[in-house]
Amino acid sequence: MAEKKLLKCSILDPTGNITALVESPVEIALQPGVARKIMELYPQVEQVGFLRPENGEGLPELRMAGGEFCGNASMSAAALLAAQNGKTAMRLRVSGAAEPVALRLAPDGENSWIVEIRMPPALEIIRKAFSFGELQGELPLVRMEGISHVIIEPNSGFFRLLQERETAERAVRAFCESLRTDGLGLMFLEGEGTERRLTPLVYVPVSETTFWENACASGSAATGMYLAAKARAARELALREPGGTLWVKSDPCSGETRLKGHVRLAESTEISFN
Repeated sequence: MAEKKLLKCSILDPTGNITALVESPVEIALQPGVARKIMELYPQVEQVGFLRPENGEGLPELRMAGGEFCGNASMSAAALLAAQNGKTAMRLRVSGAAEPVALRLAPDGENSWIVEIRMPPALEIIRKAFSFGELQGELPLVRMEGISHVIIEPNSGFFRLLQERETAERAVRAFCESLRTDGLGLMFLEGEGTERRLTPLVYVPVSETTFWENACASGSAATGMYLAAKARAARELALREPGGTLWVKSDPCSGETRLKGHVRLAESTEISFN
């Protein structure tokens, strides 16, 4: 019988998008299996990342179980590192991003922080034809490093998928396969002005996860990028999501997008794994 290994793991809450970070070394090939076990043990966990405090560049490194990019996990990693070393500014190497991402933190009570992340820029923002069953039409697509997002507003026939959740889950998997992206989100956007409502559905094929997420950082950033590009001007948004509010500021002229949210360290534990 194989010897069991204890894995150091922390559970964090970035705006309700519960994230597990494993600090013990785990081979890449084993990471999806470890992630599945953690999500079985902690059903509230929506994603799992693997954190190294320092890589060959002298930077902390975060790899998601599916190899995708995840903004909320990046913010969680920064909070966990801040809890350990007290740093309030850092750069983090993250899977799915070509360059390290920069983060700033401000303490917000015990084991809690307000975290701001400079998001990787969009590779492209286009309108693309989609079809699923009887639904057909063009939708905004924001291609990002490591993940892409489709923005769906109430004036689109696809918006009915918000109420037809099983159909929406089949659709996001089909769209992801046709786009050949590492992960895909459907961002259901409602409202006008600077305060809007966002409901995220995210699929990551390698980890075989499909979640109606409580909050999606990369999807929020993609939404901000899309609205800023559409207006051809900088936009600041408060996006109310099922788990709370994320704030995004995107400037299409500079190409800079910053996202801010709250992260809480909920628990640190050890998990037995074969």
